[in-house]
Amino acid sequence: MTEVDSVPSQRLAGKVALVTGGATGIGESIVRLFHRHGAKVCLVDVQDNLSLQVCESLGGDPNVSYFHCDVTIEDDVSRAVDFTVNKYGTLDIIVNNAGVSGSPCPDIRDADLSEFEKVFDINVKGVFLGMKHAARIMIPLKKGSIISLSSVSSALGGLGPHAYTGSKHAVLGLTKNVAAELGIHGIRVNCVSPYGVATNLALAHLHEEERTEDAWAGFRSFLGRNANLQGVELTVDDVANAVLFLASDESKYISGDNLMIDGGFTCVNHSLRVFR
Repeated sequence: MTEVDSVPSQRLAGKVALVTGGATGIGESIVRLFHRHGAKVCLVDVQDNLSLQVCESLGGDPNVSYFHCDVTIEDDVSRAVDFTVNKYGTLDIIVNNAGVSGSPCPDIRDADLSEFEKVFDINVKGVFLGMKHAARIMIPLKKGSIISLSSVSSALGGLGPHAYTGSKHAVLGLTKNVAAELGIHGIRVNCVSPYGVATNLALAHLHEEERTEDAWAGFRSFLGRNANLQGVELTVDDVANAVLFLASDESKYISGDNLMIDGGFTCVNHSLRVFR
């Protein structure tokens, strides 16, 4: 039994949540955990088959639904929010999880502008649109929790491609600024920043046939060697549990925060290696 399956109490009972990028990886774990904790969840994604499989795996529960949505298109995001409200009556929580990493590019002179723009469209514009349309519902209600997925790349340079790192810095900036605006309405706005997690996003730059067991083992070994906290592997469930905390009333006075889920990685100057 996993940690997610063994949670003893329902911390989101009666809440309505929308999760973007909920078909796989961290997003899927958030959908499952929110459902486990009593929330009515709308899973938003562009991957129809995988999204429907998640819904079916939860027993076809009417409290979990799917809406096809490209987060870079404002009308899609607006309709996804309206669908959720029309189906479940309100919107208490939005998790802006959809994101891409972009391809590695070790030389800025070779950077492809169209790919840079794609990363920013999904990772930044998609988050902004989620915030905007969630606020449209939450402001009149004077409550709500907006949570976005950032990364340790929101705090440090040199951990990923320029577009990815820039986009995650932008997510943190949006989180702080939107929290500053929406606090007067009782709405909390936060983001979470995980260290590396072994999901398909991590190896998205590889062709499907190259994502072998050896490739996954190599990636996990790389993360383990470079982590600060040893003997523990960060999983999608760990990230989902942090998001659950920020979605629940247990974090009722936390807003504008960037919750690092990194085992202390970003508090260390790794170049000095004093303790290695």
